[in-house]
Amino acid sequence: MKHKDGKPGPQGDKSSRLVPMSIMFIVLCGFSFYLGGIFCSEKNRFNTKNVARDVQSPKRSVATPLQIKPTQFPVCSSDYQDYTPCTDPRRWKKYGLQRLSFMERHCPPVYERKECLVPPPDGYKPPIKWPKSRDECWYRNVPYDWINKQKSNQHWLRKEGEKFLFPGGGTMFPRGVGAYVDLMQDLIPEMTDGTVRTAIDTGCGVASWGGDLLDRGILTVSLAPRDNHEAQVQFALERGIPAILGIISTQRLPFPSNSFDMAHCSRCLIPWTEFGGIYLLEIHRILRPGGFWVLSGPPVNYKNRWRGWNTTVEEQRSDYEKLQELLTSMCFKLYNTKDDIAVWQKSSDNSCYNQLAKPDVYPPKCDDSLEPDSAWYTPLRSCVVVPNPKFKKSALTAITKWPERLHTAPERISDVHGGSASTFKHDDSKWTVRVKHYKKLLPAIGTDKIRNVMDMNTAYGGFAAALVDDPLWVMNVVSSYAANTLPVVFDRGLIGTYHDWCEAFSTYPRTYDLLHLDGLFTAESQRCDMKYVLLEMDRIVRPNGYAIIRESSYFVDAVATIAKGMRWDCRKEDTEYGIEKEKILICQKKLWYSPNKSSR
Repeated sequence: MKHKDGKPGPQGDKSSRLVPMSIMFIVLCGFSFYLGGIFCSEKNRFNTKNVARDVQSPKRSVATPLQIKPTQFPVCSSDYQDYTPCTDPRRWKKYGLQRLSFMERHCPPVYERKECLVPPPDGYKPPIKWPKSRDECWYRNVPYDWINKQKSNQHWLRKEGEKFLFPGGGTMFPRGVGAYVDLMQDLIPEMTDGTVRTAIDTGCGVASWGGDLLDRGILTVSLAPRDNHEAQVQFALERGIPAILGIISTQRLPFPSNSFDMAHCSRCLIPWTEFGGIYLLEIHRILRPGGFWVLSGPPVNYKNRWRGWNTTVEEQRSDYEKLQELLTSMCFKLYNTKDDIAVWQKSSDNSCYNQLAKPDVYPPKCDDSLEPDSAWYTPLRSCVVVPNPKFKKSALTAITKWPERLHTAPERISDVHGGSASTFKHDDSKWTVRVKHYKKLLPAIGTDKIRNVMDMNTAYGGFAAALVDDPLWVMNVVSSYAANTLPVVFDRGLIGTYHDWCEAFSTYPRTYDLLHLDGLFTAESQRCDMKYVLLEMDRIVRPNGYAIIRESSYFVDAVATIAKGMRWDCRKEDTEYGIEKEKILICQKKLWYSPNKSSR
């Protein structure tokens, strides 16, 4: 026998060991061949993401397709036409009132999940096309008149006949949102030269601010919580403006650190200086070094406005001083101010954060054990997330300007396992070819039929980048269980969010025109029941909307079977390379109306 280092052991009679050694060699070879066969068969079954042109000829065998029995899904009660499973007002009473935490994500357990199709409202019509939709939408598609009655004096929207009109007003937009943003651009010249590309609007109302910025080359995620009365996020998406349901409460927002170029709050009523400034610490985390935080409303311009705020000038002065002190302690500097708008800039110099290491300083610097990009059910912490000093080119003052930054390999790609400038370039080229093929299979892409798009499991945002010249926007979703590539998505000037597809997405029903997934079931079928993922897709895609499902041959027929039970029309197509191992389903959701009346 031999030791592990290969040196010979004690010598014996060679002829007496020859037969048993030969037998052992044959047995080991056979066992290795058996294990290799198992490994290869499993690899063929699941590993389908990186497919080359010559991987497999049509004659080569493939894994036996997954078999699913056909099922016809019933229609939910009309009570569920605005159903948001993880932010459902029906379940709010189960959760605490502290800091409005009941409005955060609280998903139903498996035994409470709905296995029915969410119906559209009576009288639902195909949405008005972009760009006309920015200014009007069908009342029956978003039949909520409460916000119109309560906010009529602020000109958020008004009802005329069968439509809601959006005049571009708001609490702080007395002359319209366009004039408001014009003033903001005077204060922040970086908004006009491609420096500022991504923004977040907290407490977005009906997202008029984000809608105006689209024409100025700035892509905004508008954020508002689910409400019993105000379907603000649904209004935004019906208009064709990016938005998700969300609230800064006890959990981090589902974005990586150092991502947005600008954050905005227009009288969003968030108590920035309360609870130790924990909400502002979250804005600091997600804001890129050198990024801007814009505030309008109390306590800005308190000297002229305090009478309308049901308070005293002394109280408002105190609030403003507290806010300024808190921002300074987080390494923000007052950048500019005029009338009702104040702008602060996050430091791009890490030396400012050295003072946070001193004892008895608040807020303190977060310790190294706190992952800055952990943002899926991650509690807010009362500490400052300091930007990683190794990334010298990720600050707003150093990152490539838009549109060049879209195709520039971000510095943070080095944090992704296997990520590099060459893999980024390859991904870009791959999606250019794929999207060209998609447009042949689905000519509606690039027309006014498709405005709101979601890439359900992106890597670097290549699908969105290949569509950047079309009149649409893409919400890039990175799985909370996958490699953390979302910083790369934001660094190239795109928007996205973390999500776990074993749960419902943070949006209203009927809010996307096109859903795209690439190998999602292959990657996560061991965790997520395919049926529930597809029912969630049915909930969020609009009637007459589309899905492009790129999957291994093992899953594609099973997906088509479930989709048929959801009243989708699907057809199977070859990929751009025509291989048997992977196929594309092009599906369209039919427009139908519910026969079921309210059961409450």
